[in-house]
This record gives sequence, structure tokens and C-alpha cells, in this order.
Amino acid sequence: LRQFTQAGLLRILAVEGAKTYFDTNTSDHHHFYIEGENRIFDIDSGPVTVANLPEPPEGMEIANVDIVVRLRPKRRE
Repeated sequence: LRQFTQAGLLRILAVEGAKTYFDTNTSDHHHFYIEGENRIFDIDSGPVTVANLPEPPEGMEIANVDIVVRLRPKRRE
């Protein structure tokens, strides 16, 4: 799988420290992650806006921002 990632055919998703997920959709997009079920799926809506990112260190630039929105069932009231 790492060779497919290096070739640009897969994208690595870091969600949980010990788990690695691979995504066949290598375009820029974000994900929902369902806690307790270990399920990931693409966010289908338009672009997500991220404000107030920190300035990168001298000589560096931000290459990408990956967003994983964690979901859980609603609590009963």
C-alpha cells in the first residue's frame, strides 16, 4: 500500500494514532470519522473554510490542511 501511496494512487489518512487508513480518492477533500465504528467517509459539501491558521516557521509554507470531523450519535435528552 505504501508503494501505491508513493505513486499517488492512494492517500494516507491519519485518524487514530495506531491506525492508518488509505483513501483511493486522492483529490483535495475532507472526511467524517464515526467514533466507535472506525468508519470514514468523504465530506461531499463544498470547500471547508479554515480561519486563523498560525504563520508557518521562517522558510516554510502551508502545503495543505487535512480536516477530519469526528462524529458520534446524538445524546438522548
